[in-house]
Amino acid sequence: MEDSIIVHGRIMERHPELTPEDIAHAWGARIATGMRLDADVAQKVAVGFDAKGRMIEMVAVTLSNGDVLVFHAMTPPSKKTLRETGLL
Repeated sequence: MEDSIIVHGRIMERHPELTPEDIAHAWGARIATGMRLDADVAQKVAVGFDAKGRMIEMVAVTLSNGDVLVFHAMTPPSKKTLRETGLL
């Protein structure tokens, strides 16, 4: 069970058009989720919509306490992410 969403601050440094609230909303409004199998640690890759209607790509890990750390997000999603989540 996922407890809370933690958004890594580096995301906003690289993508200033996104806020932690945008990402948390998109995580809660995921339309597709997949597992990234080529990673050392189990990663969830997801696509969701923020409150502004933008489609956002996100990559996260579940921490030992159940919290979800979203460490990557961008808009629009890449073709790779759309394929990984079955949207393309």
